Amino acid sequence: MPRSIWKGAISFGLVTIPVKLFSATEEKDVSFRQVHPEDGGRIKYKRVCEKCGKEIPYAEIAKGYEMPDGRMVILEAEDFATLPLATTKAVEVVQFVGEDEIDPTYFAKTYFLEAEGSGAKPYVLLRDALVKSGRSALVKVALRSRESLALVRPKDNMLLMHTMLWPDELRDGSFAAPAEDVTVSDAEVAMAQNFIDALAGDFKPEEYADSYREAVEALVESKLDGTELVAEEEPQEAEVVDLVAALRASVDAAKKRREQATADDESDAEPKRSSKAKKKAG
Repeated sequence: MPRSIWKGAISFGLVTIPVKLFSATEEKDVSFRQVHPEDGGRIKYKRVCEKCGKEIPYAEIAKGYEMPDGRMVILEAEDFATLPLATTKAVEVVQFVGEDEIDPTYFAKTYFLEAEGSGAKPYVLLRDALVKSGRSALVKVALRSRESLALVRPKDNMLLMHTMLWPDELRDGSFAAPAEDVTVSDAEVAMAQNFIDALAGDFKPEEYADSYREAVEALVESKLDGTELVAEEEPQEAEVVDLVAALRASVDAAKKRREQATADDESDAEPKRSSKAKKKAG
C-alpha cells in the first residue's frame, strides 16, 4: 500500500471527515541517465553558492523569495508550518457543481481520498449524497507549498480529488484557432461524421499501450544482444486535395480494421469454446 502524502479533513458543512490523501497516478515514462559516452560514467552536478563558491549539501539549502527590489527573504520550514491558511489541514467545500461544468484543461493531478478513523460514516454520507445529486464538490486545499482549487467526486465506491489550476495559469490559446474565413462544406462535415461513427465505441483503456516506451525497451534489448532493430517505414504524407474522397477512403479503412479486429476476437474465443465442448462431451 502506498504512503499517504497528506492528512487532514473535509469540511462538509458542520460535518468533519478525517481523511488521508494518496496519489492516484504514476508516470511510467522512459527514463535516461546523463552519462559520459566514452566510459558510461554518470554525470553529477554540484550545488554551488554563486556568492561564496562553496558546495552546499541539499539538507542545508533554504527557500528564498526575491523581492522586486532584489532583497532576498529566507524562509524556513517552520515558517511554512505556521502559515495563516486554513486549507493546510482542511479541505474546504466552497460549492457543489456539475462535473461537466468544468473544462478538463483545469485538472492537474488525481488523488485517492481515504477515510481515517471515525471518518468512515461521514465519508460514505458525502459519497452517496454526491452520487444521488449528480454533483461534485468544489474545494480549496493546500498541498505541497501551494493552495489549489480541487474537485472531489465519487468513483467506484470511493472519493477522488482532482487538483485544478487557477484561471490565470491557463494560457490564452486563441492564437491556435484557424482563421475565420476557413470553411468546410456540409458534405465534408457529413463524411467526417461517418468516419467518427466508424471508429466510435466504448473507452477501454486496457486496450492501449505506450508504444514509444515499448520501442525504447526493444532498442535497449537489441543493444545488449548486439542485434539490429528493423526500422519502421515512415508513412508517406500525401497532399489532400479532395477532403470528401480522403474521408471516404478513411471510413472504408476503419471499417476493414474493425471487421478484422472482430474476426480476430472470434478466432481467439473459438479454442475456448472448443475446449469447453470437449469437457462436456467427456
